[in-house]
Amino acid sequence: MTTFKKPASVKGTLLVILLPAGVALMAIAWFAHGALLERMSREFVTDRLKEEVSFLEHQIRDSDGAFDGLKTGDYFQRVFHHAFVQHSDSRTIISPESWKPLLSPLIKSEKEGTIRVENSEIAGAPTDILAYRSSFIANEKPFVVIVAEDLGALKNSQAELHAWTAIASLLLISLLVCAIWLGVNLSMHSVTRLKASLKRLQDGSVSRIDMTVPEEFHPLVEQLNQLLDSLDQRLERSRNALANLSHSVKTPIASVQQILSDTSTPLDSELRQQIAARLGDIDKQLEAEMRRSRFAGPQVGKSCYPVEKARDLLWMMGRLYPAKSFELSSSLPENSRWPIVEYDLSEILGIVLDNAGKWSHREVELILEQCGPSKRIVVTDDGPGVEEAELSKLGQRGLRLDEQTPGHGLGLAIVQDIVSRYGAKIVFSNRPRGGLKVTIEF
Repeated sequence: MTTFKKPASVKGTLLVILLPAGVALMAIAWFAHGALLERMSREFVTDRLKEEVSFLEHQIRDSDGAFDGLKTGDYFQRVFHHAFVQHSDSRTIISPESWKPLLSPLIKSEKEGTIRVENSEIAGAPTDILAYRSSFIANEKPFVVIVAEDLGALKNSQAELHAWTAIASLLLISLLVCAIWLGVNLSMHSVTRLKASLKRLQDGSVSRIDMTVPEEFHPLVEQLNQLLDSLDQRLERSRNALANLSHSVKTPIASVQQILSDTSTPLDSELRQQIAARLGDIDKQLEAEMRRSRFAGPQVGKSCYPVEKARDLLWMMGRLYPAKSFELSSSLPENSRWPIVEYDLSEILGIVLDNAGKWSHREVELILEQCGPSKRIVVTDDGPGVEEAELSKLGQRGLRLDEQTPGHGLGLAIVQDIVSRYGAKIVFSNRPRGGLKVTIEF
């Protein structure tokens, strides 16, 4: 059993669907035209026959039922090109004479209105006619008037018109096929240009895909360019991280090597403390770079639940600082998702909440907001705040405004790094009633 194999290309799929559909619709239209044409012709002929019967009846009534004062049926046959029957008790006129065997039985019929006679085998008479019969009383005499038309001639005219319609339909189908073919090829031209852009990108001729593409491909091209930007940024960050790590640990390692290579000086407690301090610096740098290496930055298809993550972190901060209150204020639904990697959001909230917990007196508040595409994280505390001159320095690597507070001065620098990867911004400000306010907007 053979199965239908779907075309491998969009162009092939469109042609396979549109071309047969266009031909089928045109064929349906042609058959519908034939049916409507026959119905309209039948109704038109019936109306004409009825009008002519009414005319004859009017003439008979005006003449008080005297046939002698009327023109003969031959006259009506020449004028109207129909067959006529005028019948009374004293006289019957049938025109033309060749139709007499066919129309005579209708005189005695009790049926009024439209009468159809089909498959007649009378010599000299048509095989298919449509007649209209009316019986009435004029001058106290019964009369019967019948007007009939040969449907064979009408069918021949319909067939000729329908044949011309078929020829016109074939021409229209040909034009439709050409229009579909042209439309599909013109529509796929943009895909061909996109394919050429990808080829140039692969060859290294360009670094990004041109954004002048149809609206349907714009999100795809934008995502591809963002992916290329992300790859370049990761490569640049890896190079910078290796350079920073190499530069940072070079001096401590050199100091340790110098102390250990000096065999004339014994390793007393002071030298041991210096070695430990240098090794501690190396460990701090390695830890900071390892944490940075785990930050993913924006990734397509990655998202997290901010409300759920915030509740978990606030619970942990409450256990870490039991004397202080951590509150969440958010109108977001529980199932709200943000396009941020979960680990990155955890680092941002963890570091900022931990700093707020260290400096606050009694209360820390976390606010999660979303307005359209903008997503905002606000963390406030009721601590001493920061001097206005020092606010701009927050987020610098190694900066510690209070040496007595435990830490390495790397937390806010890490937050600054993560935020910059998402193209977001972080703002530090003092609250009017005291304390620091950290606003991060994606």
